[in-house]
Amino acid sequence: MALWQSLKRTGRGAALLLLGLFLFLAPARAQDFDSLIPRLGGSFGEQAEAVERLGSLGDARALPLLQALADSRLLKLADGSVAVQEGAAVPEGASIIRINNRVRVALRGALGRLQLASPVVAQRLSAADAILRNRSAEDIPALEAALGREQNAQVRERMELALGGARLASSDAAAKRAGIATLGGSSSPEARNLLLASRAANAELSAEIDAAIAAIDRKLQLRQAAETFFQGLSLGSVLLLAALGLAVTFGVMGVINMAHGEFVMIGAYATVVVQEFCRGIPALQPWSLPLAIPVAFLVTAAIGAAMERGLIRFLYGRPLETLLLTFGVGMVLQQVVRLVFGAQNREVISPPWMMGTLVLPGGVTITQNRAWIILFSLAVLLATLAAIRLTRFGLEMRAVVQNRRIAATMGIRTGRVDAMTFAFGSGIAGLAGVALSQIDNVSPNLGTGYIIDSFMVVVFGGVGSLMGTLIGAFTLGLVNKVLEPYAGVVLAKVLLLVGIMLFIQRRPKGLFALKGRAADQ
Repeated sequence: MALWQSLKRTGRGAALLLLGLFLFLAPARAQDFDSLIPRLGGSFGEQAEAVERLGSLGDARALPLLQALADSRLLKLADGSVAVQEGAAVPEGASIIRINNRVRVALRGALGRLQLASPVVAQRLSAADAILRNRSAEDIPALEAALGREQNAQVRERMELALGGARLASSDAAAKRAGIATLGGSSSPEARNLLLASRAANAELSAEIDAAIAAIDRKLQLRQAAETFFQGLSLGSVLLLAALGLAVTFGVMGVINMAHGEFVMIGAYATVVVQEFCRGIPALQPWSLPLAIPVAFLVTAAIGAAMERGLIRFLYGRPLETLLLTFGVGMVLQQVVRLVFGAQNREVISPPWMMGTLVLPGGVTITQNRAWIILFSLAVLLATLAAIRLTRFGLEMRAVVQNRRIAATMGIRTGRVDAMTFAFGSGIAGLAGVALSQIDNVSPNLGTGYIIDSFMVVVFGGVGSLMGTLIGAFTLGLVNKVLEPYAGVVLAKVLLLVGIMLFIQRRPKGLFALKGRAADQ
């Protein structure tokens, strides 16, 4: 019984002691906050100490004061108190509190700790970045608490990086190992740099640091490979769009159209005209790019039909004359565009849904406009295949290609089919111009750089084969982007051209050679 009474008295005493400590510490924290504020106007040493202690208190009232101190908006009044400056004028008897680099460093860390609990995502992200730059072991508890409640993936990633850096700055070996493990699980170059910088000061942990660096290097290599693959697909999609129309006019009709690049350029200028027209109608502005697609196709198709009926139909079976003729037509089209639109570059503004970048898992970043162009090129390819395989026009075109005389005896108007085929290929080139206007400035020379690449794609894939054009475009795009980091842009293009020349020596008809009667014509 005596023991029970003693325990009861002991328990009651402990409870009273804890309650007393709580009642004592609560006003003590408030008093500590109040006593630290005037010290912000003291010497630089007092300022730095006050800033660090205010940041460790976690009191939200300190955030506007420290932010004002960092922005040179904190005033020291005549009575020694401090206040945030309101407006541009400094009150009489007051002066702006100046700070030095030591105080600035302390401010970055304190503001970071205080902003970790902010409801604004941008402020929490900025806080994590500030803590990462300062890397103090004092930030570990605040970061661990913030990570426990953080839901935003991007902010969590930065907080984990900051936590790893803070642990690495600790004097405790277990905390350092935890920091190395945290940083090693990241795929950020910043984490790698932190580990490299800490290796000299932590010789006893060099093996663990090297292993973490190697793990990061593997992830960075995978990320670089994924980004190179996307860049290759992006270049391949551009080559596909540029070569698809040529695959119809050259591969199907046998016409060497050196004005193909100018049709691409006209499609880009059609996009410019549509955008200028839509600027005057606010309701149409978000739809300027979709509206430019049919306009560019129809304009270039009409020019192509007129060119075929007026010039090319007299030169069938004479490829050299056709080459010279279309080369001259291309020069004329360039000069006409210079006269109408001027020689200066024109810029086409991308719609909001094509702007910015996307971050894929693993930190792989891709640009949205390039991703949309890849999808657009595949959609144009499918539409071309459907037009050739599933429509009467496509059936007549294939019949004329296989045997013109028999097709004519069956009632097919071969001249009309020739005009429609050339117009169709020219219209596809105009669609390529719409896509290129989103990644390049529109100028009279826009299509000149793509004509050689287009012929390379068509010849490499197989003349007359749309599937060969698809595979050839993406193959050349990927190979080009893989070679560029090692050989440079110019030499990579030269090596690619030499490789195609050697390939054509072994397979003159390309990857997918036509079979049957059409292949012998």
